[in-house]
Amino acid sequence: MPDNDSNVQGKNYGIGIPQKTEGYFLKGNAHIDWGMKDRLSRIFSPKSGHTVMLAFDHGYIMGPTSGLERIDLTITPLLEYADCIMCCRGILRSVIPPTYNKPISLRYSAGSTILTYLNDECLLDVEEAVRLNASLLACMVAVGDPKHEALTIRNLTKMVDLGTRYGIPSLGVTAVGKELVRDARYLSLASRVCAENGAHVVKTYYCEENFEQVTNSVPVPIVIAGGKKLPERDALEMAYRAIDQGAAGVDMGRNIFQSDAPIAMLKAVRAVVHEGFKPDQAFELYQTLKNQ
Repeated sequence: MPDNDSNVQGKNYGIGIPQKTEGYFLKGNAHIDWGMKDRLSRIFSPKSGHTVMLAFDHGYIMGPTSGLERIDLTITPLLEYADCIMCCRGILRSVIPPTYNKPISLRYSAGSTILTYLNDECLLDVEEAVRLNASLLACMVAVGDPKHEALTIRNLTKMVDLGTRYGIPSLGVTAVGKELVRDARYLSLASRVCAENGAHVVKTYYCEENFEQVTNSVPVPIVIAGGKKLPERDALEMAYRAIDQGAAGVDMGRNIFQSDAPIAMLKAVRAVVHEGFKPDQAFELYQTLKNQ
């Protein structure tokens, strides 16, 4: 405790200058708690308002898919170029160096694999998310799935409740199965259901027609999934169109780690998302970096 003799009376009170009340840059999240805002501000750039997430959680339903056989060889070199990483707890603990200090979007649900009927899932323990210092909790929401729609929506609401208790925001991931169509009508409905049930961010797919209907009908940030591997120019085009039509970021996996030059591709995607590069500019950057 300071000695009273050296305690100087304060005098700089800024009288006449109103205290500035800062707003919050991220759509739909102005009224959440400070800790949640802090975590989201690590994922989304306060400067651009966007994010480039690197997804490699595929193994929880697909096993060692192409490009993820040895995550230490394929993913670890990419970590420094991503704003956030999306993965499962097993890989996080066993392979990912904690020294990268990247915010974690933790795959918070687990269940059936591609060998059976997908989306029959349960949730992890929220204390596990706290131990792993997760910045975002992610679970699948299978809107329109006749077997597991209600189950996955209940999972989402439970995840939101638990995350809110501990100051960790939630990511609702819209599932698209063989029987569901990736059009604006469905994606808008599924994404809005996630937001209405409390998701702070929604991850969904891009659609060629009326994607603005999706982004404008959902009151929280939309991040698009990369989906299946595309030619690099096409993936950059998709990222550009999504951002141009209101998405707040991309969460790409196979379009990064299955690329011929993953680091170059990730840097090109960053140029689109954060710097507004057009697809041709970004593809030229990709080719330049690839050939270095």
